[in-house]
Amino acid sequence: MSDIRTEVQKEARNNILQYAIFRWESAVVIALTLLVYFLAPGPLGLPRELWLLFGVIGLGALVYSSLSDAETNARVILEVFQEKFDPHKIRDKALRQEVEAALEYQRRIELQVRKQPAGLIRDRLNDAANQLSEWVSNIYQLALRVDAYQADDLLAKDRDKLPRELEELRSRREREQNPGVQQQLDQVIESKTAQWKTLRELDARMRQAQLQMEQSLTALATVYGQVQLLNAESINSGRAERLQSDILEQVKRLDDLVTSLNEIYTYNA
Repeated sequence: MSDIRTEVQKEARNNILQYAIFRWESAVVIALTLLVYFLAPGPLGLPRELWLLFGVIGLGALVYSSLSDAETNARVILEVFQEKFDPHKIRDKALRQEVEAALEYQRRIELQVRKQPAGLIRDRLNDAANQLSEWVSNIYQLALRVDAYQADDLLAKDRDKLPRELEELRSRREREQNPGVQQQLDQVIESKTAQWKTLRELDARMRQAQLQMEQSLTALATVYGQVQLLNAESINSGRAERLQSDILEQVKRLDDLVTSLNEIYTYNA
C-alpha cells in the first residue's frame, strides 16, 4: 500500500505545483514583471531583462515555498486522499464520520513527517505513514462494505422471510407422503438452510466489522500520539520498531476482515 501513498504524493505534488503557480501572489509577481518589462528600460533605470530575471526568481521562490511548506503539503495530500477514499460515498453518517476521522489522523501524521528534517526519524515516520495509507484504505473499504450491507434491502427481506420459509417447508415435509416430493423438499430445505447460515455468518461478520472499526480508530489515535512522541531517543530504544509492528498488526487484521467480508458477501450475492 506504500504504492498508494507514492501515487497520492505524486498527484499532490502536481496539485501543489498548480496551486503555487496560480496563487494570487504568483499572479501579482507575473503581472508586475510583465508590466515592468514592457516599460523598458524599467524603474531605477535597470534593463528590462534584469527585471524579468527578478520576476522569475520571485516566482521560483513562491513555488519553492509552496512545495516545501509542511501545512500546504499535508492539506493537499488530505484532499487527494479524500478524492481516492471519498467519505461522501458512504451514506451512513456514523461510518462516514469514522472515515473522516481516519483521514484527519492521516493528514496530521503526514504533517509530522514533513516537519521533520532529513534523517533517521523522518525515515521511520515515512515508513509509518506508508503503512498508515494501507490502514486508512482498509478502514474505508470496511466502511463501504458495512454501508452497502446496511442499505441492502434484499438481504433485509431474506433475513426476515427465510426463518418463516424454513419453518413452513419443514412442516410441509413432515406431512408429505410422496417420496419424490419429499426428496425435492429436502433439497429445497438444504438450500434454504445454507442460505440462512450464510446470512447469519454475514450478520455476525458485519457486527464484528463495526466493532473492529471502532477499535481501529482508537488504535489510530494511539499511533498518532506515539508519532508525536517519536524522537532520537525513542528511535534508539526500539519504540519505532514497536510502532511499526503495531501498525502492521492493525493493517493485517483489517485486511483479513475486509477479505473475508468480500468473500461472504460475494457468495451470498
